[in-house]
Formats: sequence, C-alpha cells, structure tokens
Amino acid sequence: MPSRRGPAPNPNARRRNTDHALGEHGLSLNSGEGRALPKSLGVETGGAKRFWKTWASAPQTEHWLETDWAELELTTRLVDAFYQGNVRLAGEIRQRVGRWGATTEDRARLRMNFDQQAEHEAATAAHGATKDLDDALFKMLSE
Repeated sequence: MPSRRGPAPNPNARRRNTDHALGEHGLSLNSGEGRALPKSLGVETGGAKRFWKTWASAPQTEHWLETDWAELELTTRLVDAFYQGNVRLAGEIRQRVGRWGATTEDRARLRMNFDQQAEHEAATAAHGATKDLDDALFKMLSE
C-alpha cells in the first residue's frame, strides 16, 4: 500500500453536508385550502385555473411568503398564455415550478421530504397535471 501525505480522509458520514443553505423542509400530508384565484389576474383557461388550484393548495405553500404568492400569480398568467397557444412558454413554466418542488427530483434537490403516502398522492396528481399539459402541447403542435 502506498504511503499518504497528511491525515486520512474523514468517513463519508462525517463529511456529508448537513447544514445546507436551504435547510431541510418537511412537508405535511395535509394540503391546505390555499388561496382563491385573484379575479384581477384575468385567467381565462381551465388549465390555468387548475394550475392555480393545484399549487395554491400544495403542501409546499405552508412555507411561502408574499413574494412566493406573487411568483405563483405571474406563473399562472404564463400558464394561461400557454393554454391559449403560446407554447414557447413551456420551458419558462417548467423552470418556475421546478423551484417550488414540482417533481420528485426537484424536491430531492431542494431537500423537501414527504412521507410515502403524500409522495404517492403528489405523484398521482402531478401525472394528471402533466398529462393535461402534454395533451395541450401535442394538440397545439399538431395543428
């Protein structure tokens, strides 16, 4: 065995970054009623209304400040424009919802933890929302 310079490296358990800048976020099973969609947004499409309802009552919102709600309002306007035919907004929408923990991968990166039942329910709901977006995108691109 070759000799080493300096001390031996620490075991992984001691080197793991446990004090992440974002911290750990435990998410409860219970999603709240959320906020009502502001009429002043002028949202017209059913897809955008479902998007608001889904995110306004998501477990992530228990940690949200007013700035986060303002971001949801802006993103809902983008989703409304997407459903009206502006498919170029899809990437921007995906980036924005990724910051909130939309997918399992996003939540892992943000260190959000669901218990297994909540994760299953969220995956089922996300699959329905993703299918709606995929169907709308396919319809618009095939026209």
